[in-house]
Amino acid sequence: MKRPNSSMQLTRAADYGVRVMIQLTALKGNGRVSLPELARATGAPESFLSKVLQSLARAGLISSRRGQLGGFHISQRGAAASMRDVIEAVDGAICLNLCLIPGRSCSRKAYCPAHPVWIEAQQAMMAVLSRATIASLAAPAAPAGCRAAQAPAKPAVRS
Repeated sequence: MKRPNSSMQLTRAADYGVRVMIQLTALKGNGRVSLPELARATGAPESFLSKVLQSLARAGLISSRRGQLGGFHISQRGAAASMRDVIEAVDGAICLNLCLIPGRSCSRKAYCPAHPVWIEAQQAMMAVLSRATIASLAAPAAPAGCRAAQAPAKPAVRS
């Protein structure tokens, strides 16, 4: 999954990664959570989510254990992670345009009028994603509609 994401939209895997991290952080270390529980809480298919969880574990953001006491748990590093950390753990480097990928050259950089704008937009996006910590997103004060584990509200029944 580690490749520069050159589109202007984050992948579904990165979205699920952020949802998982919010869910695990909200539990505040209260045990381990199974893959089926995480899939239900995040609305992600288990088979796809397992790949996302592998990426998060490789990055040291979560720990996993097999067997009877198995499941997933937020790590110390994960508890301090930003949205940027999670997205990059799942998708690799975040780049708004191909000309911004480190090590890649664009013959138009020197005279392209759009290049400085791409740089500024990239820096702004990275700053926002770096400031947004998973812990702050998982805090109880977060708006109800933004909580990853919250079940959809049921419509009121009128008689």
